[in-house]
Amino acid sequence: MENNITFNTFFNAVRNSIHDGTFAKLTLTKTIGQPELQNIYVRTAVEDGVLKLSVTHKIYNEGLQEIEKIVELDTMEAELVPYINNPFMWVLLFTTEADITMKLNKKRIANITEQPPTFKNPDAVLAEFRGN
Repeated sequence: MENNITFNTFFNAVRNSIHDGTFAKLTLTKTIGQPELQNIYVRTAVEDGVLKLSVTHKIYNEGLQEIEKIVELDTMEAELVPYINNPFMWVLLFTTEADITMKLNKKRIANITEQPPTFKNPDAVLAEFRGN
């Protein structure tokens, strides 16, 4: 229950960064053990004039495979939350204003930290969609 509040806070920050045009990318990383699924990357995509998300699963199984899925903004949380805690322990939101990291500790309690931004420019698709 405690993590639900943290998850909601984090995913609200993701939605706000997309809305504000500061979103650069979202990454799920830091796996438990050696699963085939090593990372999930989320970027913006435009399909039929509608802003959506491109969710790319990076799988290492006898070489690198990338499986891309286009999802609605409204389904982002439902799409990603099942991967948090199994196998991913970190979710990193990169924006032009800050890098926001949600980490699960050994007790599986989530916390959010903020650092100076890595990216100077927002996601190119988002910038073009917004007309920046």
